[in-house]
Amino acid sequence: MGAFVWMIGALFSFCVMAVAARELSADISTAQTLFVRSVIGIIIVSSLIFRKGDLSLFRTKRIGLHVGRGLCHFVGQYGWFVSIGLLPLAQVFALEFTTPLWTLIIASIFLKESPTLKKAAAIVLGFGGVYLILDPGRDIIDPASLIMIVAAIFFSLTFVCSKALSRTEHPLTVLFFMCVIQAPIGLALGLKSFVVPNSMQCAWLLLVGVTSLTGHFCISSAMAKADASVVVTLDFLRLPLITAVGVIGYQEPFKPMLVVGAGLMLIGNLINIYPNRAASLLKPQRQEN
Repeated sequence: MGAFVWMIGALFSFCVMAVAARELSADISTAQTLFVRSVIGIIIVSSLIFRKGDLSLFRTKRIGLHVGRGLCHFVGQYGWFVSIGLLPLAQVFALEFTTPLWTLIIASIFLKESPTLKKAAAIVLGFGGVYLILDPGRDIIDPASLIMIVAAIFFSLTFVCSKALSRTEHPLTVLFFMCVIQAPIGLALGLKSFVVPNSMQCAWLLLVGVTSLTGHFCISSAMAKADASVVVTLDFLRLPLITAVGVIGYQEPFKPMLVVGAGLMLIGNLINIYPNRAASLLKPQRQEN
């Protein structure tokens, strides 16, 4: 039950962030949005560290890996925000679900993880889902879809870096350095197109900054309380929720094949992460004396 509550918070956070990003996309540049998001993140995370009373969380011995993670996450977030302004919301979220697929491929190539039947099945189902979502047989693939796929690839690189950092770094340290690294990049890229936001835009920017942190915090909390397969399944509820928001709030068309494609990717993800119970049953049991 605890994991379900945390996932409700994550679903709400990510959907609100998507709506805020859509509302800002016409008037505020993506770079400026990401700069403000990082500044808000620095303020919130620093406040949490000071409240915790452990100033060592502001320090790290792995700055190189933090920089790599921050850059990969910035590129991923930039592509995500651009796609939010160009694609139906449901399509952005569906293509974002390819992140575990790219993570699996990257881990197999660069971390020399041995291929298994489960991984092969996950990859086949994942690419099958991508094919259905992009629907290349009907018309030309929207370049914005390719932007979102590239964003998902960089999200997967971010995940690989996060896994490496999690062995030695506190989550607040990771979030702090992510915001510190990304803030000057967003400022540099958005300076020429910088505009003074009005009161409504300030509210949307604040929502982006807050929900980006609460979403990841809720996901991490859910992971701590439930198996990854449960969290992945609940996370899939983002798709029908954002589809409803797009259809009702923005009159976006409903595409059943998009849901089918995302479902295939979900099945592939679950096959890959679900424990091999049959194998565990076949292992010889140690007798207790």
